[in-house]
Amino acid sequence: MTRILKAKYKVDRRLKCNLWGRPKSPFNKREYPPGIHGQNKRRKPSDYGIQLMAKQKLKCYYGYITEKQFRNLFVKATRIKGDTSQNFVELLERRLDSVIYRMKFVPTIFSARQFVSHGHILVNGKKVTIASYSVSDEDIIEVKEKSREIPIVLEAMSSTERDVPEYISVDFDKMKGKFLKGPKLNDIPYPVIMEPNLVIEYYSR
Repeated sequence: MTRILKAKYKVDRRLKCNLWGRPKSPFNKREYPPGIHGQNKRRKPSDYGIQLMAKQKLKCYYGYITEKQFRNLFVKATRIKGDTSQNFVELLERRLDSVIYRMKFVPTIFSARQFVSHGHILVNGKKVTIASYSVSDEDIIEVKEKSREIPIVLEAMSSTERDVPEYISVDFDKMKGKFLKGPKLNDIPYPVIMEPNLVIEYYSR
C-alpha cells in the first residue's frame, strides 16, 4: 500500500497523462516519463503496447485494484448481455470505493479504499468494510454519523476540483447519497480519455 502511495505521481509520468486530474501532478510540468531516458524519442508502440497502455491507465485510475480483481471484472463483464467495454467500466464504477470517491466524501480514490476499510461507510444502513463491494441501483450510501467531522471528509466535500456525476445523487448536509443507475462510458467524468475497448482487446488476445 505504501509503495503505491509514494509512487502514484510517477504513474502519471509513466502513462504520459494527468491520470486523476490533480493540480499537483508532476506531469503538468514534465510531460515525459521518469528516468534518465524519459526525454528520449521512442519508437511507435505496437498494437500490444497501445492495448497495454490503455489497460494500465484504466487499472491505475481505480487505485488499489489488483490485476486479479481487474481481470475478474473483465470476465464478469463478458458474461453480461450487451457491450463488454460498457459493462466493464460500469462494474468498475459500482465498486464502493469508486462510489464514495464520486460522491466527494474523500479527496482521492486512494483514500476511498482506506475510508471504507476503516468502517466509516454505511450501505443501506449497514456497515460495509469491503472496498470492492458492488453497489446496486438505488442503494443508499452514507458516512457514519461518528465520522462526519473528520477533516479529510469536510475538505473533500468543499473542494471544487470535481463535480458529482449525474448517475449519483448526494445530500451533502446529511452526508448521504444514492447510486441511481449504472453509467455508460460517456457519463463517467474521467480526466483523461479512457479506451476500455482496447482493454477488452488486450484480455481477449
